[in-house]
Amino acid sequence: MTSTGTQDRVVRVASGQGFWGDSLDAPRQQVEGGQVDYLMLDYLAEVTMSILQKQKERDPDMGYARDFLGAIESVLPAIVERGVRVVANAGGVNPVACARAVLDVAAKRGAAGRVKVGVVTGDDLLPRLDELLASGHELRNMDTGEPLSVIRDRVLSANAYIGSTPIVEALARGANVVVTGRSTDTALTMAPLRHEFGWGAEDWNALAAGIIAGHILECGAQCSGGNCLYDWRSIPDLANVGYPIAEARADGTFVVTKHPGTGGRVSFHSVAEQLVYEMGDPHAYITPDVVADFTSIRLEEVGPDRVRVHGITGKPATDKLKVSIAYRFGWKAVGTLVYSWPDAMEKAQLADRVLRERLDRLGLKFDEVLTEFVGASATHGPLAGAPAADLPEVQLRVGVRGTDRASVERFTREIAPLVLNGPPSVTGFAGGRPKVEEIVAYWPALVDKTVVHTNVEVLS
Repeated sequence: MTSTGTQDRVVRVASGQGFWGDSLDAPRQQVEGGQVDYLMLDYLAEVTMSILQKQKERDPDMGYARDFLGAIESVLPAIVERGVRVVANAGGVNPVACARAVLDVAAKRGAAGRVKVGVVTGDDLLPRLDELLASGHELRNMDTGEPLSVIRDRVLSANAYIGSTPIVEALARGANVVVTGRSTDTALTMAPLRHEFGWGAEDWNALAAGIIAGHILECGAQCSGGNCLYDWRSIPDLANVGYPIAEARADGTFVVTKHPGTGGRVSFHSVAEQLVYEMGDPHAYITPDVVADFTSIRLEEVGPDRVRVHGITGKPATDKLKVSIAYRFGWKAVGTLVYSWPDAMEKAQLADRVLRERLDRLGLKFDEVLTEFVGASATHGPLAGAPAADLPEVQLRVGVRGTDRASVERFTREIAPLVLNGPPSVTGFAGGRPKVEEIVAYWPALVDKTVVHTNVEVLS
């Protein structure tokens, strides 16, 4: 439980990365823009793990988000001089290599011995899959009910979503940078708060508050004006958008804000939109640490770019962990042609028919051929009130997928000839010949918590 002396203390956790590929400048701007105690960097999505696994197969020293090294270099002065601590899941499928690379960056920047990196491992179940299956853990697909055994030979990666406990341990052991593999996104924010305020393993309401704070911060500027539907035209200076910060107290209340002088907007609406992102059952947002009740959340604007979040309740966690499994699912290719006015839609439709007839005549094997007419019907269906003949341009986008790579490869050679031997008025052959890409599919499963064993090391 929290002590009375911590009740008025505020801990500031700043979000500096919402996904692998987010702004390279955000981490530095967060630590230089004002006071923060922790910098949370979220790099992982389900497909990211399979990409990193492929990298590790090619090079055993890879398999982590390399952008993280640039982020660490940019915030290193804040870490060693001001005591800002960093928590990130950039470790991917190789957290130890990532941690060592962080230490190399510190050494090159003259900070050797001043950075301690906590490494959390144990989420990677790929080396243990056969053992788990043999012992009765079927890892059934949460959507279809099928056992993992039906696609076992095509599995690329398998990672359990771990919670905040090992991150808290790393912080307690003095790490000022913590690197994990597939932790939950929310744990990256919750762990610092749990460490600072001493929330116990059964402080369900406080833990739920930490999870909600993490959920709000996990997508970076998506809660501070980016990708915001409500009154989006009036959101100021998105070119200089400020990333969000949670100012938290021991009682589980917190204020979502951003640094002064930055663009974007933190408002009731921007925070509410982020709350419903990937929410699922609002009564039971399940994480490894706690089940949070989203219907208990109260939002209150308490000043410009300041939203107070309070009233949060939680209940005990389940006995399972979610497992993110990626597996090979064949091959795909997507090609595009742009047809111009007049009769752009009619030309694109004829080109689609011609292409399909040629593919059939060649006897190519596909699981699916998908056509979209971008500008006319791809996003919301046919445009209401706009005659097809009046459309200034239509992009024909055709995609194929299947297990026969040779068929997919041949498709990539059949779309280009339409420029000269198909309907008239092609204005762009976007991207040149389509590329054949491997399809990586997602297999969500559950596993007993008792079989996942995390480990914490602190390297310096």
